[in-house]
Amino acid sequence: MTGKGKIASFYALTVVGNGNGLVGYGEGKAEAIPEASQKAFTQAVRSMDVVERFEERTLWTTIQTKFGATRIIMRPRPVGFGLQCNPNLHQVFKAAGIKDVSAKVWGSRNPMNVIKAAMRMLHAGNAPLKMGDGIGGKGKRIEAGAGTRGKEAVERERGRRIVDGRTW
Repeated sequence: MTGKGKIASFYALTVVGNGNGLVGYGEGKAEAIPEASQKAFTQAVRSMDVVERFEERTLWTTIQTKFGATRIIMRPRPVGFGLQCNPNLHQVFKAAGIKDVSAKVWGSRNPMNVIKAAMRMLHAGNAPLKMGDGIGGKGKRIEAGAGTRGKEAVERERGRRIVDGRTW
């Protein structure tokens, strides 16, 4: 804000890809639309990463995630199925070179969150298992509710006895 009113700023979200397994997204904000889109494009090119594809056309397995209030599930499909999904996801898949996928978006369909969640799913190795979602969501214990296992339970699981290795 200034004494004369609000200063207008524009936001741009850009998805880029080579159509052959490389995709990235970028965000830009500036006082003019061309500046914002140029910033977004530059960031998108810098953030490009490889997407693992099965038979160069679909996903390896069913994957799902939650990002804020957006929940997404993506499923691999047979040859010739096409892209049956949210329009924002359609652009991401097209840029990545994925041809046969079905996807469903629940909750918030805000394009920013949908694209960020999709990129998090497609780019491998985003976050360690059960360590939270990176935007304030809780991490989960792998054995929630099970409590601490005893010595006998660990021995049974490993199939051998645990020997005390202490020397004192």
